[in-house]
Amino acid sequence: MIDLFVVGGGPAGLATAIHGALAGLEVVVAEPRAVPVDKACGEGLMPGAVRALDALGVAAPGRPLRGIRYLDAAGDRCAEAEFRAGPGLGVRRTLLHGALAARAAELGVTVLPRRVARVSRYATHVEADGTAARYLVAADGLHSPVRRSLGLEVRPGGRARPARYGLRRHYAVEPWSDLVEVHWSAGREAYVTPVGPREVGIAVLTSEQGPYDAQLAAFPLLLSRLGGAGRTPVRGAGPLRQEARTRVAGRVLFVGDAAGYVDALTGEGLALALASAGELVRCVREGRPEAYEGAWCRLSRSYRVLTRSLLWARNQPRLAPLIAPAAARFPGVFARAVNLLA
Repeated sequence: MIDLFVVGGGPAGLATAIHGALAGLEVVVAEPRAVPVDKACGEGLMPGAVRALDALGVAAPGRPLRGIRYLDAAGDRCAEAEFRAGPGLGVRRTLLHGALAARAAELGVTVLPRRVARVSRYATHVEADGTAARYLVAADGLHSPVRRSLGLEVRPGGRARPARYGLRRHYAVEPWSDLVEVHWSAGREAYVTPVGPREVGIAVLTSEQGPYDAQLAAFPLLLSRLGGAGRTPVRGAGPLRQEARTRVAGRVLFVGDAAGYVDALTGEGLALALASAGELVRCVREGRPEAYEGAWCRLSRSYRVLTRSLLWARNQPRLAPLIAPAAARFPGVFARAVNLLA
């Protein structure tokens, strides 16, 4: 019987498969899409994520990142924080996915080109459309069909928060910084990540409806740098906030965005996914899958607390304009927050 059946062959699913193969488990991945899969993503990896990829034997080509810079929309207020634990990495999502897929194939992981429609749970195993495995790992994304089918989604209660979305496009310009820049404007943020010698990715996070170009118009400094540069089509994702009741449901475990997601404000999604994948496999290998819930909570605590706090401030009309100026005024606090996540 298969040890791990991973539903979803994105970065979180492939990282889980690689960890499993390295631990001596038989792993099969179900992914209907051809590699590489592109999606809306900030494409900036924190130093912890870079170290996690190294431990997996995955080498993804990209641009070293020295730290993070916050700016207001006009660029008048600026705060910078360098990573103390080594560089991060700006890397195209497609290149990262391709590198993970190549490593999984090198380790003999089987990838089935199919979509899983039905999951049945039993005391001793799980079946996914007739395929039996000791454990099933749901790595099927932000709007996880497995999470939904098992009734593990948490519906928003009380006063509804404004839904947030991400939009991303690449521009053919030489990067002007080795930092991830976060530009703050009313109702939205723009993340600029250098990903190649003549390529930057710009992801806009927003709670307001509207096309990408209209959103980017709120950042005059960015527009002045882009000029008439060539650009790629826009990709989008959202609503970003997704909550799960649990990360462990018997022999079904959740990893990556399927395990629950707060927001992309702090750029920790991939780092958390890579770290969680390792903990999940460790708990399964030790025969203690239930311990993964606590491990995930510990790993994600800083991300959840800082992201929720920053998102709360972003949603306060009187506080939101003060975020970039406050980071500039208190650089030590800003640096500590950045490196806590890094």
